[in-house]
This record gives sequence, C-alpha cells and structure tokens, in this order.
Amino acid sequence: MAVIEKGSFEVISRSPNQTRRIGMRLGELLHPGDVIGLEGNLGAGKTTLVQGVASGWGSYDSVSSPTYVLVNVYRRLDHNQLYHLDAFRLSSPEEAVDLDIDALLVQGPLLVEWADRIKDALPEGLLWINMRLINDEQRDFIVHARGDRHKDLLDQFREDIYGI
Repeated sequence: MAVIEKGSFEVISRSPNQTRRIGMRLGELLHPGDVIGLEGNLGAGKTTLVQGVASGWGSYDSVSSPTYVLVNVYRRLDHNQLYHLDAFRLSSPEEAVDLDIDALLVQGPLLVEWADRIKDALPEGLLWINMRLINDEQRDFIVHARGDRHKDLLDQFREDIYGI
C-alpha cells in the first residue's frame, strides 16, 4: 500500500449512490476556471462521480459519458456551464489543445475523465482524483491539488466530507 502524499486525502465509497453524494459535495464548491482531473481504470466510478458533481453544481441536464462527442456541456438556470471532457479517445495532449481548454475554463468548471492521457495539456492548477476499483461496490479515491485555488478547494472538499 502506498503512502498518501502530504496535502492529499483518501475517500472510500461503498456504493454508486455514495460516489454520487461525494461528487455532489465537490460540485457545490466549483467555480469557473476550476479543473478536476479524474484518473482511473474502467469501472473506477469516474462517470458516476461526475453525475454527482453536476448535480451538486446545479445542472438540470442529465450526465452521460462523452466518449464519442469528447465534451459534454451541462447547464444550470443561471446560464453557467460545466464542461465534461472524456480524453479516452484522444491520442495525445496536442489533440486536447485543439479543444481550446482555456476558452472553456473562462465559462465554467472542467471535469476531465482519463485526465492522465492529456496531463500536459491541462493547466498547472487543478484538483486531481485518482480513482481505483476495489470490488463491485467499493471505490478508493485519492484527492490532491496543485495551485492555490485548488488547494483551497481540496481543503473545503475535505472539510465537507470529513468535517476537519
């Protein structure tokens, strides 16, 4: 078992509903310019977590994996937008650059599934969630941050989850 790096924390989810609730807590905290990178194998719960994030953020759109369209846009009543990028089909960070990630960040937060595939195209500051499938029901998430805004986000998220 690896030691969790300083400034990170671990979350264990024991069901898809719990994963969605964890995501809802994170979604309530997001602002335009926030980037959440999700890393994990198939079945690790990335899309399930995004469903919760979008709900907590206030989206009235249903969430699905954007594997074939690359980027889904979720809206809420105040006309803000949340972007959901699936990098699984991208073969390089250069392909992600063509999506003009910086322009998306001006308009809303960005969630990136398979973020490890395009790490070099993502901004320096972000919240990174490494997700791991333990068994059919249990998932393990290691959350860490880079950049002042995202370190504050990590601290708020940890406090919302654990009260510390």
